[in-house]
Amino acid sequence: MTKDMNTTPSRGPTDHNVRDQVVEAATEHFSHFGYEKTTVSDLAKAIGFSKAYIYKFFDSKQAIGEVICANRLAMIMDIVNAAIADAPTASEKIRRLLKTLTEAGSDLFFCDRKLYDIAAVAARDNWPSVVAYKQHLRQLIETILVEGRQAGEFERKTPLDEAAHAIYLVMLPYISPVELQYNLETAPTAAVLLASLILRSLSP
Repeated sequence: MTKDMNTTPSRGPTDHNVRDQVVEAATEHFSHFGYEKTTVSDLAKAIGFSKAYIYKFFDSKQAIGEVICANRLAMIMDIVNAAIADAPTASEKIRRLLKTLTEAGSDLFFCDRKLYDIAAVAARDNWPSVVAYKQHLRQLIETILVEGRQAGEFERKTPLDEAAHAIYLVMLPYISPVELQYNLETAPTAAVLLASLILRSLSP
């Protein structure tokens, strides 16, 4: 996940340090001033590089944002994977999945509002990093469903892809940055209630 989601290719192996420096400085700048209000010229001035030099490594402001967004989404998935790794059943994985995704999104919103804006823009404009994140999440849901069906926890009649997509759509208002910002107050309760609802629908 962490490798696939970084969709912006490097310009050359010797450029990694400079690219990392630009991303680190851009992350700090975006966290103070926001993504949409910042231009590449603003970044160049703040970082101390020329605008042309930044364009040597990134084609656009979005390309920089892509790396930052991919890194943040990878962090969320690492947290999710750690949370569900030792879950004893597929049902418990569903509970932990929704709870952890909701908490991680809420933490990002409250702790770093300006960087949350990047995630919101990325989700709104369907950046490649977000597309990869969504695909990975749906695959994870399918994997949990297969595990639950094999263990006899979940029903087998509904087509797997249909069931996984339905669960993803139920989760969406609480895991999408665009929608989560309007659902923050209900998110903790929703994570519990929706998980119970999903599990009842999956009962054999």
